[in-house]
Amino acid sequence: MAQRSPVPPFTPETAAQKIRAAEDAWNSRDPHRVSLAYTPDSRWRNRAQFINGREEIVEFLTGKWAREHEYRLIKELWACDGDRIAVRFCYEWHDDAGHWYRACGNENWKFDADGLMAERHASINDVPIADADRKFHWDRGGPRPADHPGLSDLGL
Repeated sequence: MAQRSPVPPFTPETAAQKIRAAEDAWNSRDPHRVSLAYTPDSRWRNRAQFINGREEIVEFLTGKWAREHEYRLIKELWACDGDRIAVRFCYEWHDDAGHWYRACGNENWKFDADGLMAERHASINDVPIADADRKFHWDRGGPRPADHPGLSDLGL
């Protein structure tokens, strides 16, 4: 299996690169593309749900993005050490009825020596927001533009 750079041990700079690559992949809303960043037997806890392996990751993300419309995500480094990265994130989305939400949370990631994520533990809270309170504005389905503010710049 090929390496997925950057690989551990992470510095703040390489962890930020890894985080931005993950953010860009998730903003593509392509479950198969996203799944390739994880080990074939990757283990997740996403809220109260437990997910094992790439096939379950694809199934989970397919359902997620069928429900969460106009999904836009921003991730930011919290801390890193060796083969682990702690991330904080927020994403905005709306449901079928047009109600907007901002989901904010934390993720703890553990990587194998090839730079694939072996474990992902996510704690997430959804907060209803008005359309006028949205902060994430860029073309849907694409990466966040380099000049779009990050979480700290947005006061999140």
